[in-house]
Amino acid sequence: MTRVYVLALPGGMASSLAITLDALETANLVSVRGGRRAPFEVRTIRTGGAAPAFEPGDLLIIPGLGVHAEAELIASLATPPLKRASRMAALARAAGASVAASCASTFILAQAGLLRGKRATTTWWLAPAFRRLHPDVELVADQIVVAEWPLVTAGAAMAQMDLMLAVIAKFASPGLSEACARYLLLDQRRSQAPYMAMSFLAGQDEKIARAEAWVRENIERDFSVEEIAAAVSLTPRTFARRLTSVCGLSPVRFAQRIRVEAAERMLETTRLSVDEVARRVGYAEPSTLRRVMRRQSGRSPAELRPVA
Repeated sequence: MTRVYVLALPGGMASSLAITLDALETANLVSVRGGRRAPFEVRTIRTGGAAPAFEPGDLLIIPGLGVHAEAELIASLATPPLKRASRMAALARAAGASVAASCASTFILAQAGLLRGKRATTTWWLAPAFRRLHPDVELVADQIVVAEWPLVTAGAAMAQMDLMLAVIAKFASPGLSEACARYLLLDQRRSQAPYMAMSFLAGQDEKIARAEAWVRENIERDFSVEEIAAAVSLTPRTFARRLTSVCGLSPVRFAQRIRVEAAERMLETTRLSVDEVARRVGYAEPSTLRRVMRRQSGRSPAELRPVA
């Protein structure tokens, strides 16, 4: 049986905490009903008390922190409770326990130095801040869950459930994780990409915001990276570096993401043919649009058509 400590943060998201506890309870219920013992012993802890006596094999879960702006996050991380949360995470790892966090709480792990030199994810809209504050972490912002056991991180708020399925698979079994997903009627999601708003990310940097606007204005034609960079008075190398810092994308992927966003909007809101949609977003062949959409969001044009 795995001993699980769930850290209830001051200012934490109630939904994220509830998802954590519900998923663990469901795993225990499904396991017991299947004639096996419950795999998890769950304890809810807070930052106000003494840190538990973590042991190897334990698991500390930090559900999502409820913040709505970067400045609010930075201010919260400087408060005594969240500093204690970072120290608690560091103590857990030092004792041999695993640590999991989602959404803005991934910053707590980074603040503790636990993610240095490792792959991680966070909520997509805080990705620019994460890259700026923690350049020593390999951020994979389009992924919902990045499992670098004994550390695991997850993306935006409802990714807590994806995190919990990964935890159940790791500490119980993949079969039990799949059974819990079926019991809770959960769909598989492999990426945050379909939910990332490119305009929001680009807006973190004036030059990148201008580049996004330029791409949208010229979306029907083929253009080069050099043209985009020149339009915002940057060299191609500087443009690529700033784009990676802000959006975590190469210039080519940046343009593709904008084209796909525009195509998805047309497919959902108009009855234009796929051929016409492809042409309007700069793809001469609809097969190219289909391929890029499938790679980026895992969806096809047909799946986006409204049901008649």
